[in-house]
Amino acid sequence: MKTTMTRISLLWFILLMMIFCIFVTHAYKGNLPLRKVYGALKAFFTKHDSIPSPTYSLSPSPSPMQPQDTKKKPHVYLVTSYGADPTGKSDSTEAILAAIADAAKGPSKGFLMKDIINLGGAEINLQGGNYLISKPLHFPVAGVGNIMIHGGTIRATKNFPQNGHLIDLSNYGSTSHSYNYEYITLKDLFLDSNFKGGGISIKNSLRININNCYITHFITSGILVHSGHETYIRNCFIGQHITAGGNKNERRFSGTGISIQGNDNAITDVVIFSAAIGIMLSGQANTISGVHCYNKASAFGGTGIYLKLPGLTQTRIVNCYMDYTNIVAEDPVQLHISSSFFLGNANIVLKSIKGVVNGLNIVDNMFSGSNHGVKIVRLDQSISHFNQINQVFVARNVVKGMNLKATSAMISMHGNGTSWIVDFNKVLVFPNLIKNVQYSLSASGNKFPNHVLRNVSHNIVVIETNEPVNAKVFVTVDQGNSK
Repeated sequence: MKTTMTRISLLWFILLMMIFCIFVTHAYKGNLPLRKVYGALKAFFTKHDSIPSPTYSLSPSPSPMQPQDTKKKPHVYLVTSYGADPTGKSDSTEAILAAIADAAKGPSKGFLMKDIINLGGAEINLQGGNYLISKPLHFPVAGVGNIMIHGGTIRATKNFPQNGHLIDLSNYGSTSHSYNYEYITLKDLFLDSNFKGGGISIKNSLRININNCYITHFITSGILVHSGHETYIRNCFIGQHITAGGNKNERRFSGTGISIQGNDNAITDVVIFSAAIGIMLSGQANTISGVHCYNKASAFGGTGIYLKLPGLTQTRIVNCYMDYTNIVAEDPVQLHISSSFFLGNANIVLKSIKGVVNGLNIVDNMFSGSNHGVKIVRLDQSISHFNQINQVFVARNVVKGMNLKATSAMISMHGNGTSWIVDFNKVLVFPNLIKNVQYSLSASGNKFPNHVLRNVSHNIVVIETNEPVNAKVFVTVDQGNSK
C-alpha cells in the first residue's frame, strides 16, 4: 500500500512539473529554450535524495596505461637530454658525443653498402641551441648510415685542435670498411671554428649531404672531402671572415672554402664570401653550379676556383658568378666552363704543368672589366709551354672592358697591292698556333688575279697575288680542331 501511494505521489509531481514548464515557456514567449528547462528538471531529479536515479556513462572506462615500448620510440636524440648546454656557456662536447654514440648503436634494419648498417633515418637534434665543443664530433665507429645531425650552432672553444674539424666523418675504430659512412646528412647548422681548424671533414664516405649550412672562422678549410664520392654540398654560405665584400682586411684572408679531393661530387648554389681559395678541386668528374665566389680578389692573390688535377680534369663549371676572382686550371683535360659571369677583370687562367690541354670548352660566358687590357683567358706558362693542344674551343663569349680571346677568329682586310698580312695575335688564345685557315679574296675592277696562301706562322697569315690589285680579303682561322 505504501509503495502504491509513493508511485501515485510521483505521478502527480511529474504532472505538476510539466504544467509548470508549459507555463514558463509561454510566459517567456519562446525566449527560454526548452532544453534548458528540461535540463533543470533533470538536475532536480538526479539530485533529489528521495528519488533514486540510476547513473549511466556513455564513455567506456579507461584501460590501464600500457608501458611505452622503447623499440617503437622515434629515433630522435635530443642533445640536451644528454646534458648539452644550449646557451653555449659550458662545454657540451661529451654530451653531444654521447648522443651520437647512442644514435650510432640504435635500432637498425638491413645494410646500405657492404658493412654499413642502416639506422633508418635517426636524427641527432641540436634543438636550436648554441653549443661549445673542445674537440671534433665524430661517430664512435665507422660503418653506419642513414642518419642526420641538424638544427643548431656549434662553436669551437679556444683550446680546440688547430688541425681538427668541428664535425669529422673519419674512420674511427675500424679499418675494414670499403667506405666509412653512407648517407649522412648535415643540415641547418651554423659552424663557427673560432679560427681553430676547420668546419666539416668527410673521408672515404659515400652519398653525404651537406645542406643549408653556414660555416665560418676556419683557418684550414670550411669543408674538406677526401676520397670517397658523391658528397653533395648545397645551399651553403662559407667564409673565413663574416663580410659582404669590400673588407679592409681582404688581403689577409686565408684558408680554403671547400676542398674536394675525390670524384663524383657536386657543389650547388653555394656562396663563398671570404677565403684565399674559394673551391679547390683535386679529383675528377665533379660538378660546380650556381656558385658565387667573392672570397678574395685575384688582384690580392686570391683564386675563386682552383682545378689542381693536371691531365684528367673532367669537371663542369656552369652558371657561376666569379666576382673579382678567377678560375685556374692546371693542364685541363675535359673541362667545361659555360653560362657564367666574370666581374671585375675576373678571368680564366690555363696553367701549364706538362704542356697539355685537351677537350676544353669555354663558351657562352659574360666578362666585365675596367678597360685595363685584361684577357678573358690567360696562359700561365711559367713552368712549361703548352705543346699538346687539341680539341680546344673558346668561343661565343661576350666581353665588356676586357680583351676578347678565342680559338677561332675571322678578320677582313682591304688593300691595294700584292700582299695582305693578317695578324691574329690579339684575339687567339695560344701563340704560334693556327691549325686551319680559310680565306677568300674579292678584287675590284676588271682584274682576275691569281692568289695564294703564302705563309702561316706566329698567328700571322700572309696572302699574295701575282699582280697588284685593289682587293678585300676575308680570313678565318682555328686553333682547336682535332688532329
